[in-house]
Amino acid sequence: MRNLIKHISRSSSVPVFRPSLTTRDVATVFYTLITNQISGTSSMVSKFEREMAKFSKRKFGIAVSNGSVALDLAFEVLGLSKDDEVILPSFTIISCISAVIRCGAKPVLVDVDPHNWNMMFDSVRSATTKKTKCVLMVHTYGLPADALKIEEFCKNNGIFLIEDSAEAHGQQLEGRPCGSFGDISTMSFYANKHITCGEGGMVLTNNEGFATQLMQMRNLGFESGRRFYHQNLWWNYRLSGMQAALGVSQLSHISRTIKLKKKQGAYYSFLLSPFFELLTPPLQSSLGAQNHYWVYGVILKTKGIRESVMKKLSEEGIETRPFFWPLHEQPAALPHISAPISLPVAEELGRNGVYLPTGSHVTKRMQKNISAKLIKAIISSTTELK
Repeated sequence: MRNLIKHISRSSSVPVFRPSLTTRDVATVFYTLITNQISGTSSMVSKFEREMAKFSKRKFGIAVSNGSVALDLAFEVLGLSKDDEVILPSFTIISCISAVIRCGAKPVLVDVDPHNWNMMFDSVRSATTKKTKCVLMVHTYGLPADALKIEEFCKNNGIFLIEDSAEAHGQQLEGRPCGSFGDISTMSFYANKHITCGEGGMVLTNNEGFATQLMQMRNLGFESGRRFYHQNLWWNYRLSGMQAALGVSQLSHISRTIKLKKKQGAYYSFLLSPFFELLTPPLQSSLGAQNHYWVYGVILKTKGIRESVMKKLSEEGIETRPFFWPLHEQPAALPHISAPISLPVAEELGRNGVYLPTGSHVTKRMQKNISAKLIKAIISSTTELK
């Protein structure tokens, strides 16, 4: 403890994340300005779509305004009906269940693996009924879900599979990139993602029919033959040329971004290893995939101290975030869940998980400082609880 505490210093505030923008990123965006490629129909958008599709080993990419929109469009294009069931993990962001509810289907929530915090194949199989029409598989916090088994199961049972890869840019499972599994994959390019456009998203698929419809759906339903004659009340979900340019540049150096995150994750685990009786670190690997540490999250072993720990760290100038709150306990979702359920792993993660600052703005010295203050906050909060 003394060796760690000596690294505590009164430093300036450390945000939990900060977009990492290079000179090349800035120059690429500037190029769209001086060449007037700023709209959602510029060639830069098409370039970003082609490069993300190639990166994800997909035939088609459809850029949209954000990751939540990507999910909405993915479900809309499947044409699900009122009684159709969609299986999804309870431990994920609200956007996932929102998309299911908005398309008119019924969400069926399952628990996640206690070690890698992702949807489990056995849970999907157990939750499947004759009404199951789709599985929404989400890769969480830097490790992949059991995608190969879930994909095979869905294929064998005539079930659609949507893969949410918002937190898994560049992640792979047995040589296949996340973003290549199932019928449709979705991406988010929010500011804290490995590839950022500030805001932005993408739908990826190998289905040409889906791709054609998705391109119309994100562009007000315009058709080449009769431009202002509309048969559908679809949306304007376009991504701008400036955002796409940033995405193209960010994609070109994603390997450096991931390399840094992996180093930071390993260093946090090294610094915190003497104190694993106080917290559970994220897995370094799972299912043969190395953790990309989209975030570095820990589970506090003492129940009920998470808010106190976060408050103490905030007072020390360290920003943190709580883990996702379970979907089956979200007030907005409760009317759409048939009966109260208990999913203990999602509940444990939601109540006791917290993640720490990572990114290019965080130095090794900062990591030492953050780790020391985290341990101090845990011990202090535990003492106060008693």
